Parts: sequence; C-alpha cells; structure tokens
Amino acid sequence: MSLRLSTVILPYRRWSEGGRSAWTRAEQLGFHTGYTYDHLSWRSFRDGPWFGAIPTLTAAAGVTDRLRLGTLVTSPNFRHPVTLAKELISLDDVSGGRVTLGIGAGGTGFDATALGQEPWSPRERANRFAEFVPLLDRLLTEDAVTHEGEFYSANEARNIPGCVQRPRLPFAVAATGPRGLKLAARHGQAWVTTGDPKLYETGTPEQSVEALRGQIGKLTEACAAAGRDVAELDKVLLTGFTPDRGRPLESLDAFVDFAGRHRELGFTEIVIHWPIPDSDFAADEKVFEQIALEALAQLG
Repeated sequence: MSLRLSTVILPYRRWSEGGRSAWTRAEQLGFHTGYTYDHLSWRSFRDGPWFGAIPTLTAAAGVTDRLRLGTLVTSPNFRHPVTLAKELISLDDVSGGRVTLGIGAGGTGFDATALGQEPWSPRERANRFAEFVPLLDRLLTEDAVTHEGEFYSANEARNIPGCVQRPRLPFAVAATGPRGLKLAARHGQAWVTTGDPKLYETGTPEQSVEALRGQIGKLTEACAAAGRDVAELDKVLLTGFTPDRGRPLESLDAFVDFAGRHRELGFTEIVIHWPIPDSDFAADEKVFEQIALEALAQLG
C-alpha cells in the first residue's frame, strides 16, 4: 500500500518572517499536502502571533503550484456553513483545485468561547456537527441552498460557480465516536485521527497501535452500514498526539519504523508537524528534511 507524507504548518509567523518560506519549502521537499490549524488561537501559542487559516492557505496557494492545501481541522466552534462554503469555493478557485477540508466537531478550547458563548456539551457538539457537515456538503455542490435546521439556516445561499474540484472539494472528517464515523462514511473522502487521547500521557506505542486498529475497525463498520467500501477513504494520521510524541522525528530510521507500523494498519497518509523551536513540536530541521526527502523511498 502506498503512503503519502504531509506536513502541518502552524500559522504563528508573519508571512514576511518565515510564513511564506515554510510553504514554498514544503513544496520543494515533496510533501503531498500542507495543512494548517483552523483556530482563533491554540494552547501555548495563545499569547503570541496567530493568523487565520483561510487567508494563510490563500497566500500559500499563490506561492505554490503542486502542494495540496488543507485545514486540520475546521470546526463549527466559530464557523457557519454558509460563510465557510463561500470562503472554501474561493480558496479552491485561487489554488486551482488543490484544497482538502479537514473538518471535526471541535472541542472545549479557546475557540469554544471566543464568540461569547458557553462551551457546548459533547452532545451539542455532536448534534451541531451532524447538521453542519451535510449542509456544507450541499452548499459546495448546489448553486442555491435553502435550509432551516435546529442550529443552522440558509436562505437561497448562492455558491456559483461551485468548486473547481467536482462535485466538490474533498472532506477529511476527523472522528472516533459512532456519530462522527457515520459522517465520515457518508460524506468523507478521507478520515482523520490523532489516536486515542487517553493514551497520550501514560500509554505505550503498542497500546496506541491497538487503539488505532480498533478505530479503523469501527470506521470499516460505519462504511459497511453506509454501503461504502472503507478502501474508498484515505486514512490520515496526524502525528504528535500519540504516546510516541516527537520520537518519530528524532531520526530517519525512527520515522520509517513508525510509518511502517502505521501503514500496516491501513493508514494512507501521515502528517508531521513543521518544526517549531521551544514548543511541543520542536525537532531538528535537518532530520525533518531528511525524512521528507528519503522516508517514502525507504518504505518502498
């Protein structure tokens, strides 16, 4: 099974001070996709510079030609399907059809309260996500959409000419629970996971592999229930949140071992964080570039 290697570039640098160069270098290194986080602020970066995902990806589209571009992940926390669809169609047009939308239900971080609301309960997040994804699907595939839902409405929302990619740009749905996996099976062209968060602090890499095996098993069941072959979906692992943490980026051999074990599970794409000094994503840039240039060839 072939494996793709992608990177996620956090939007914490001014475009003129390293922001632009990271995206152009990502294309030079041969990464399949360059993703960024779609947050208003995030964890330890909250008190420093942080830029918007869609404008950042639009700028990246202007300085690259082959690199696919995407979010990991967009959520309903501060997005509305109608306005998001317009921005995505515009980005897909500017990039010449190179956009993938990573989308998830969101969490309880800073985004959850930035608009002045109380954080949604897990049930409400799931309910909103279950309405958000199908509506966004319609908005990206139909010229005019009217919808009156429990959480979101659209009144003759026009999205002409639609996406460059047809019938729309691909969705990479982040999910581990049954309702999210059902959405991935019905609307996703890819499925995204970061592993089992309960294992991050005290679990082992072996336990993580078994947990991921279980997640893929549940995805397979959800696809079967939806009448789809699970092989139709790309399976994306966003690294850095399993018990391995940053160890796969310590050497080329360490990464090849890590990637090989996860390819055997069925993953088709592995995403590694662009190195950020003095952070959870600190890594040797020379080793990072060596992995980008040589790892896939070693995996065969």
